Amino acid sequence: MILYNITTKVHAAVDEAWLQWTREEHIAEIMATGLFTSYKLLHLLDHDDAEGKTYAVQYTADSPEKYHQYIKIHAALLRKKAVEKWGAATISFHSALEVIQ
Repeated sequence: MILYNITTKVHAAVDEAWLQWTREEHIAEIMATGLFTSYKLLHLLDHDDAEGKTYAVQYTADSPEKYHQYIKIHAALLRKKAVEKWGAATISFHSALEVIQ
């Protein structure tokens, strides 16, 4: 099993709008690919939220092949859409983690 993690620092001025977009549009688009079985939206604790909060969305894929298929076919377009919508108001990094136990 693979966890695809997207961690995003969101400027305070767009926090509520970003959360709404993430919940209603972005997660739905990623899940609509059919390559992930579930997701979790998380707020990172113990971070300085003075300039904005940090969130993570973790998507679960049943296999490395499904994760790689997402990256190859869908990731670039969905990342581009996010950058075009939010610009410098957010900064994200992506990671893939293999579930060992």
